[in-house]
Amino acid sequence: MADHPDPLPIPAPIPAGVPDHPLRSLPIEIIISVGKARPLVRDLLALGENAVLALDRRIDDPVELYIGDRLIARGELQELEGGEGGQLAVRLTEVARPWDDLA
Repeated sequence: MADHPDPLPIPAPIPAGVPDHPLRSLPIEIIISVGKARPLVRDLLALGENAVLALDRRIDDPVELYIGDRLIARGELQELEGGEGGQLAVRLTEVARPWDDLA
C-alpha cells in the first residue's frame, strides 16, 4: 500500500442558482474504511472472542469514506468532542463532490 493515497478530484463548487433538489433531503449511508485484512480461511476459522485481526493500515493513516463503491472523501479518525465518551468521528481532510452530477 502506498504511503500517500492518490489525490481526490478537485472539488467543484455547487453553482449559484441551482434549485434545491428533493433528493438532497434523503439520508444516505456512508461507509468508513479503516483498512483491510486478508487472513487465510484456516486462520479466519480459528478466530475467537478477543482475537486480534491485523489490518493493512496504521492507526494514524487516513480513513476513506465511501458511498456505495465510490470514494467521496478521506479523513482522520478522532473522538467526538462533546458527545458520548469514546464516540468516533471523522475529520475530513480531502473531499470529492460526488453530487456535482446531480446539480
